[in-house]
Amino acid sequence: MPGLHWESDRRLTAIGRTTLSVAARQAVVDGEVNSSTSVLDYGSGRGGDVRGLREMRFQAEGWDPYYASETAPQPADVVLLTYVLNIIEDTKERRGALQAAWGLAERLLVVTTRLTWDRSKVRGRQYEDGVLTSRRTFQHLFSPGELRAYVEETTGVRCVSAAPGIVYAFKSDDARLSYLARKIVPHVAWLGSGDTGSAIASVVDYTQRRGRMPQLEEMPTEMVKLLAHLQPKELQRIVRKAADPEKIDASVKVSTLSTLLFLAVELFNGRGPYSSLPISLQLDVRAFFSSYKEACRRADRLLLKLRDEAYVRGAMQASNVGKLTPTALYVHRRAIDQMPTVLRLYEHCASIAAGRPPTWSVAKLRHQGRAVSWLDYPEFDTDPHPKLRSSYMVDLTTLKTTFKSYEETANRPLLHRKHEFLAADDPDALKCRRLTQSEVRAGLYENPHLIGTEDGWEAELVRCGKELRGHRLVRRKEPIQAK
Repeated sequence: MPGLHWESDRRLTAIGRTTLSVAARQAVVDGEVNSSTSVLDYGSGRGGDVRGLREMRFQAEGWDPYYASETAPQPADVVLLTYVLNIIEDTKERRGALQAAWGLAERLLVVTTRLTWDRSKVRGRQYEDGVLTSRRTFQHLFSPGELRAYVEETTGVRCVSAAPGIVYAFKSDDARLSYLARKIVPHVAWLGSGDTGSAIASVVDYTQRRGRMPQLEEMPTEMVKLLAHLQPKELQRIVRKAADPEKIDASVKVSTLSTLLFLAVELFNGRGPYSSLPISLQLDVRAFFSSYKEACRRADRLLLKLRDEAYVRGAMQASNVGKLTPTALYVHRRAIDQMPTVLRLYEHCASIAAGRPPTWSVAKLRHQGRAVSWLDYPEFDTDPHPKLRSSYMVDLTTLKTTFKSYEETANRPLLHRKHEFLAADDPDALKCRRLTQSEVRAGLYENPHLIGTEDGWEAELVRCGKELRGHRLVRRKEPIQAK
């Protein structure tokens, strides 16, 4: 099998893990690795992911040419290929390792590599298409776009960037579309039910939140059993009588837009036939559109609007969430789903192309050109003026990505007017708005060119004789003078 005989000096790149790798954690969070899936860590190194997954009571095995080569690797539902491709200096062997992992994956291959922004951490000399370190290890650093294209070319399937440097290659379009649907279409959870009455209440709740009656194939098995004695028409009559028409009408609008968003994203990634859609989306198309062709036509128009700068800028101006600047719209992640549909499509397309980072606080959507940045302010909720830790940008015209870390920066950028990034009904919006108002009254925004960084903001606080206690602005205490 290609890729099984890797040179032993590559073992030096294996590290001991006390937590799951970023890729394994992402697959668990996305629900692709769960209690019903088998997992093979192909190139498992010291076995940290295998141990971690087993501790979570998942079925996981590992194979590694140096640390775990006693038995040949066996096929599994999900195969992890974690930081393997980047350490293979021979391009034919690198591709062979990817092909071997793909051959072992029965449902999903998760490929992870180090990225180009790690170059400053890799010291050594140029060798082949990478860097040979002083420890005689090799690193080929991928860009997110390069990695996705490489996996697509080798496997022959359309892939999804789950996060920067993490690519999902699904064996079937059905599995890929199910993943996209979970990411894009709001999930309607079922209420618990233990008898016929509570089961009917759950169906009513689903209908009010989805905008249509559920079909049997969408219901939990136990609920189907509880309702088995009712004829479909009788159940429909009961639900129609009990459901709130206004809630249903509102949900019809939400579900229609979510379906259009999904179909537009799917066209961006390559659209499949109607039969390949998850069953719930097939039913949404039937309920909210005259035909699949009509739904696709409307989704195509939506995607075309994304290319119209005037239309996108108008959507940004009409958005009831976010802070609009002369160059971009900034929206907090809790408000992202409240943006106009074309802007949600904008952000989703960028995430599918190059991966949305696992941690971020604010999305920046440029209206001049097409680029999305995800900004990470780790203390956004607790710090009245949170500091920027990192920025990850995807240019949709070139699919090039840029990452910048501010962790080692002494004078970091920070945020003001936090309420402007939040939705009006956000629990923190009122508190943040009051803080902004008090800062305006105190004169802290009189020199906006000075306050964008930590040092400049602190100088203005001193000038105005103020300091912050949580989200309250108070009079600055005078320093104690030495006698």
